[in-house]
Amino acid sequence: MLRIQRRPGKVRLDGTDRFLRGFTYVVFSIFAILCIIPFWLIIASSFSTEAAIRRSGFTLWPADFSLYSYQLISMSPDQLIGSYIVTVAMTMLGTTVGLFFISMTGYALQRKDFPYRNGISFYIYFTSLFSAGLVPFYYLIVKVYGLKDSYWAVLLPLLMTPWLIILMKNYVKAIPHEITESGKIDGAGDFRIFWSLILPSMTPALATIGLFLALSYWNEWYYSSLFLGSQVRYRPLQYQLYNVINKVASIKNSLAASNIVLNDLPSETLKMATATLATGPIILLYPFVQRYFVAGLTVGAVKG
Repeated sequence: MLRIQRRPGKVRLDGTDRFLRGFTYVVFSIFAILCIIPFWLIIASSFSTEAAIRRSGFTLWPADFSLYSYQLISMSPDQLIGSYIVTVAMTMLGTTVGLFFISMTGYALQRKDFPYRNGISFYIYFTSLFSAGLVPFYYLIVKVYGLKDSYWAVLLPLLMTPWLIILMKNYVKAIPHEITESGKIDGAGDFRIFWSLILPSMTPALATIGLFLALSYWNEWYYSSLFLGSQVRYRPLQYQLYNVINKVASIKNSLAASNIVLNDLPSETLKMATATLATGPIILLYPFVQRYFVAGLTVGAVKG
């Protein structure tokens, strides 16, 4: 049991409590270091030579320091910068618009006075279980919507997903209905109630789901490979890096078929460099949203 000696404006812990707190800090610090080691291993390997990787394997410090993999990726700097700009723009736009629609959908589906909420909820859940397949989906995007070689073909499919809608609905369900009723008493409309009263209480949900949306847009490459052809000059970052790896692998296979071996042509180090370039920027989002994961959803929403 935690023994606390109360003093005016101060809480003092005895020796046992300080030991337990220090032990907890040590355990979680070790766990954090163990989580950082794999990413550090990727970074260190990306600055090594291919020969050093084959000779010594992956190490925690660059062996035979080299920037060749990064130089190979940046052979077309305009393409790399353009890919970063496209990915950042799509991530910001998709996350913002997606949060707006997902939050409104989740709020509407939990309203008790919305008569069709159960049917629409079942329809959304049903689409998460069954899919028409790739061919109808491709025909819908290309032929019906005419979005071939358009960034909208990548942006729209990720905008709203059934799982995120259900997650948002469950978050909003915990918000007391008295907040909506108080807004109606004051004469506010539905959208005003949502924007001024409900949305500020959804900060933890918005941060969590926004992170999921941002990660899905940042890591997107599959839809880009389906709908973005050669007419698109700047492709999303993940797809651009994927093409770089494929080109290097194709060159190595062609040279191997001709009995030509280039030991300096990177393979593993190139993969590590692309992982570093693709993962590094998105990690910066975590410190900004981490504090919302454990925050109470309706803290201070209802005054007794």
